[in-house]
Amino acid sequence: MSTSKTKEKWSIGLLTLLVFVVSLLATLFVRLWPELTRPKYVDPAFRIPSPFELASLPTAARFDFPLGSENGAMAYNAQRFRENHHLGDDLNGIGGEDSDLGDPIYAVADGRVFLARDGGPGWGNVIIVLHAYIENAERKYVQSYYRHVETMLVHVGDEVRRGQRIATVGTAGGRYFAHLHFEMREFVTPFIGPGYRGDTRGWLNPSAFIEAHRGAPEDDVGWGNPGGKGG
Repeated sequence: MSTSKTKEKWSIGLLTLLVFVVSLLATLFVRLWPELTRPKYVDPAFRIPSPFELASLPTAARFDFPLGSENGAMAYNAQRFRENHHLGDDLNGIGGEDSDLGDPIYAVADGRVFLARDGGPGWGNVIIVLHAYIENAERKYVQSYYRHVETMLVHVGDEVRRGQRIATVGTAGGRYFAHLHFEMREFVTPFIGPGYRGDTRGWLNPSAFIEAHRGAPEDDVGWGNPGGKGG
């Protein structure tokens, strides 16, 4: 075999290898591009808790109402879930208008604060608490969601007890009469979201959920006891 033919075969082999390597690198680059360009900071509203974080949540034994009294007295529902595509209940003190401005808002159950921040124009301050509870021998997760609050008394990561004061009733910067927009949601992402939506999948009827998970009457220790709303 001549020297020229040998060099030609080597050149063809090297060219084939080069094409293969370039093709492989191009394929890897395309596949890894989303990861390479992924933002280093992820807004808390889109973070999903790890399995460990979910497992470490305290288990809520029962749920109470967030405004007025533990059984919903001394407050009324001005706009109910699904009314006009409403995603929660608008809870007011019985005096109406701004009579409940600054009134305490209570955690509906044991849980952990998942989000506590300004929700933007029209929303005011927003608090989301993530809860774990047992139903039909299965551990489930639910959020309680408090919007338009005036003063936030908790921070992200705080563990709260049922009946603990976590905020006060606000007006979303004067946009509305004072009230609490309250939701119960099946999400495990601290998504602020809209107040109205035609598709309510993932949202629960807040009053119905609490009524169904208030526990036996003899288990009700009241708000004036340790961990209760009077503390």
